[in-house]
Amino acid sequence: MTEIAATAPQSATQSLLQSWKVTLPCTRAEAEALDGDIAAFATMDQPPVLMTSEAEPDNEDAWRLDAYFEGKPSATAIKLLRAMVPSAGAIKPLVEALADEDWVTLSQQGLEPVTAGRFHVRNLATDAEQPGKVNFLIEAGRAFGTGQHETTAGCLMMLDRMRRVGMRCGHVADIGTGTGLLAFAALHLWPRAYAIASDIDPVAVEISEQNARANGVTLGAGRGQLALFTAAGVDHPAIIGGGPYDLLIANILAGPLIELPPSLCALVEDGGSIILAGLLNDQAPAVLAAYRAQGMRLAERADNGDWPTLRLRKRPRIGWKRPSRINRAARGEAPGHGSI
Repeated sequence: MTEIAATAPQSATQSLLQSWKVTLPCTRAEAEALDGDIAAFATMDQPPVLMTSEAEPDNEDAWRLDAYFEGKPSATAIKLLRAMVPSAGAIKPLVEALADEDWVTLSQQGLEPVTAGRFHVRNLATDAEQPGKVNFLIEAGRAFGTGQHETTAGCLMMLDRMRRVGMRCGHVADIGTGTGLLAFAALHLWPRAYAIASDIDPVAVEISEQNARANGVTLGAGRGQLALFTAAGVDHPAIIGGGPYDLLIANILAGPLIELPPSLCALVEDGGSIILAGLLNDQAPAVLAAYRAQGMRLAERADNGDWPTLRLRKRPRIGWKRPSRINRAARGEAPGHGSI
């Protein structure tokens, strides 16, 4: 089974609700083309995860589309699915509730390992490590950020490029950490850094803690250690007090990315970088405008399918305009937005 489009990552707490699955037959060509159709669900508050698989081993053109929803799918969502696979014609979709199923785990089962830059991410303990790569084991579970989604892979590649060109980071924050993967990668690249990772979802923080132990990442508040917190945006005294950061990662969604610039940028030191992901190509201009208004400039952009990864740097400020300390009131709440 192959995951072909995680249209937008969800909060881990949403997996606790009843899951639903919509199944439609499709051709192989339609399955391969679906990767370009994920934007159809980008504006939904609770978009599905789309998966395709071969329906008949002896028929190369007989495929199946499974769409996993958190909550019962609407008629509009089903109509969008039907439009993606016109070969299904008048075939009635199979709509079923998945009682006591964790839809995030279910949708991630059978995923292939992903290599992004120097990193190799396995989702199953039985998958072999890749020689010469930095190997992480992030098992499919209740939080997003396994490396499969284009946004997570794009962030890994961006971090890898930053290190290759000699950039140094001593204070790192990963806001909306999901599984903790991006924070783990940053600590590998800059092993003497102070690092903080947070998520609005306490389940995601719990999973990040488990993943840290599984991957040999030391938890704590010292150099080379990772401190984990549950917080909306940067609304936590430890996150605010730990700034300014020379690297801040926000792999979330376009909505909260546009809401959070004042608080996120206040925590970045002059000349420091913010990596932004979780947005679609057509959402990038609005996101960039929001951060440019806070003194950020685009330093680098990498596109992975429909999902760009942006690295922005904070313009230095001099004289009386230069801040002497972090604004403690800049908490940056974005309630309702989960992590990737």
